Amino acid sequence: MWANRTLFYLDDLGNPTVIAGVPPDYFSETGQRWGNPLYNWEAMAKDGYSWWIRRFKAALKQVDLVRIDHFRGFEAYWEVPASEATAVRGQWVPGPGIPFFKVIEAALGHLPIIAEDLGVITAGVEAMRDNLELPGMKVLQFAWGNLPEANLFLPHHHIPNSVVYSGTHDNNTTIGWWNSEETDLHIHHHLQLYVNHDITEPNWELIRLAEASTSHIAVVPMQDVLSLGAEARMNTPGLPSGNWSWRMVEENFADVAARDRLRDLTLLYGRAHGTRFVEFLHEHPMI
Repeated sequence: MWANRTLFYLDDLGNPTVIAGVPPDYFSETGQRWGNPLYNWEAMAKDGYSWWIRRFKAALKQVDLVRIDHFRGFEAYWEVPASEATAVRGQWVPGPGIPFFKVIEAALGHLPIIAEDLGVITAGVEAMRDNLELPGMKVLQFAWGNLPEANLFLPHHHIPNSVVYSGTHDNNTTIGWWNSEETDLHIHHHLQLYVNHDITEPNWELIRLAEASTSHIAVVPMQDVLSLGAEARMNTPGLPSGNWSWRMVEENFADVAARDRLRDLTLLYGRAHGTRFVEFLHEHPMI
């Protein structure tokens, strides 16, 4: 922002006049007041979104796949006056939409993007995602306790062009989630009926469901693989401090049982290439 002030909404002193956030939702009754400055999309469009093209190029030097957080903000974003203490008194403002991505695609070719399509999602956001043929996200912790025909997070509603997660960096660990007030007997009962047995290891139940999903990519946080509880939660949305403190340390790699279990599920559900599945079958005789 400091190097490109004309591309953001700032006053003469360089302070944001409006800031980013999201309205009240599942995570927070007062919304999330992120505090970062908002893009001046009109100014960005005038120079062909060159700042964004450079940003994508830099990201793709480090990773093969880019997850765009708050993807819905490209269709419409929640604008909060910088003077507000919470995100409640904001307004929806149109984003740059499909034309933005077409410019980026023309400059860089096909972009390996995951669209984070969680939260308040409208038909316009879904149309933008589908028009661009971008995979959305299926978070299994959000799948339980609602009407099955309406909940697209349930595994039987997944589509190949999507990415399934047991939980994301914004969720509790699955064990922490299962043992907290975030779940109730209704949710527990629903998952138990879905897998047709008692739940003793909720993290491994969701890992198995993620691996078995038709989604073309499955993502599992290491906290779930290591069977860790709420003490290992990565991030709590709306909480300004105390986040991002968990680290995977050297001794975690010595957890052979967790490693082998993840390997077996990955082989069983066809998420690994080669002939190792035959070896897997020989290692696991008929029950």
